[in-house]
Amino acid sequence: MSGQTLTDRIAAAQYQLTGSDMARAVCKATTHEVMAPKKKHLEYLVSATNTTNVNIPQMADTLFERSTNASWVVVFKALVTTHHICVHGNERFIQYLASRTSLFNLSNFIDKTGSHGYDMSTFIRRYARYLNEKAFAYRQMAFDFTRVKKGAEGVMRTMTTEKLLKGMPVLQTQIDTLLEFDVHPKELNNGIINAAFLLLFKDLVKLFASYNDGVINLLGQYSM
Repeated sequence: MSGQTLTDRIAAAQYQLTGSDMARAVCKATTHEVMAPKKKHLEYLVSATNTTNVNIPQMADTLFERSTNASWVVVFKALVTTHHICVHGNERFIQYLASRTSLFNLSNFIDKTGSHGYDMSTFIRRYARYLNEKAFAYRQMAFDFTRVKKGAEGVMRTMTTEKLLKGMPVLQTQIDTLLEFDVHPKELNNGIINAAFLLLFKDLVKLFASYNDGVINLLGQYSM
């Protein structure tokens, strides 16, 4: 496992000079080290989203900037960090992502520095598509399917038929895009892809719960 590169240290120092602790934390969460983003940096960023004076656009834009790096390690960690903040941070973060006209433009991303780069590039392209779809779904519905209340009194169970008929295809597309990640146990060979897999798995459980609530609601509407 490699440590932080000179490039990582220079980038962190540059952000420190500009006075942005938040941007520096993003940089430290997305180093060239082949390991999941460090918990302390993720916790700092999640905590920052809950403060009144945080610059959410700057946080997101710094992550987008890191996702344009040539290294699959930095790009993958930028995606994992973004997803982690979407799940655990203040909802204002995903609201900002949903308001943007463009998100992760990684459909042609490929790291040609080695065979591992080629393999991971495939997962990066799939992961970016899912995060883009997650933000698009929020834009369409004005809520995150993974964060809404579930069960008898939940959002999908009590939704009007008109909104449900709009929301179910959006939810189905988000589930389909997540499943395209399609990682196999033998490919879970480093901390970064493991971190992505855990976030995706937790999202999938919640998405299926929302879908189940929606189906129950639809059946109830048409059995009346």
